[in-house]
Amino acid sequence: MYLPYKEEYVTFTTKESWEVFGMDWLKERIIKEGVVLSDQVLKLDALLTHQVDPALIMDMGREFAARFKESGVTKVVTLESSGISVAFAAALELGVPMVFARRKKTLLADPDALCERVPSFTKGIVTDIMVSRQFIGEGDKLLFIDDIIANGDAARGLIKIIERAGAELIGLGVVIEKSFQAGARTLREQNIHVESLVTISSLEDGKITFS
Repeated sequence: MYLPYKEEYVTFTTKESWEVFGMDWLKERIIKEGVVLSDQVLKLDALLTHQVDPALIMDMGREFAARFKESGVTKVVTLESSGISVAFAAALELGVPMVFARRKKTLLADPDALCERVPSFTKGIVTDIMVSRQFIGEGDKLLFIDDIIANGDAARGLIKIIERAGAELIGLGVVIEKSFQAGARTLREQNIHVESLVTISSLEDGKITFS
């Protein structure tokens, strides 16, 4: 990750070093590059959802891998498309495959794929997500990585697919948790292990407030 005040790239190798340096730097990037569209919506096209900083992505992947490395993860799963880069980085660090749920059916789609219909908070539409039975199943211990959790509808959809596949969900790692929305809280109440790199408590008055 490039730190302007040091004019050099550094790599965070422990949770402690991430918490001291990386978390503050990620918050700075969110404040600088995020665009508050409403009290509910934060646009992160310049950071996560359209453009990505590869060094930052790799550091976030390492951090998630460190938090779940003792859990016996066999695969990392995510949703198309904004979660893919961070999920890839975590999977690379853990040395396991990465599987992403598709949002659109194609002519090559597995007709026996596991599907769930989920609403999209930011898009305001309902979409199907699907994962081939070929890639997740009994015996898999899955780490779910995503960019943001708000209401958690898409996350719950993928978790249902994981359960139907007979796989085990080890936990959920999200880059940004919006704690003023119920998604992460609801999952924790279901005894799902949720790890967030940063938590945003408010977007009121166009200001990003972290917990």
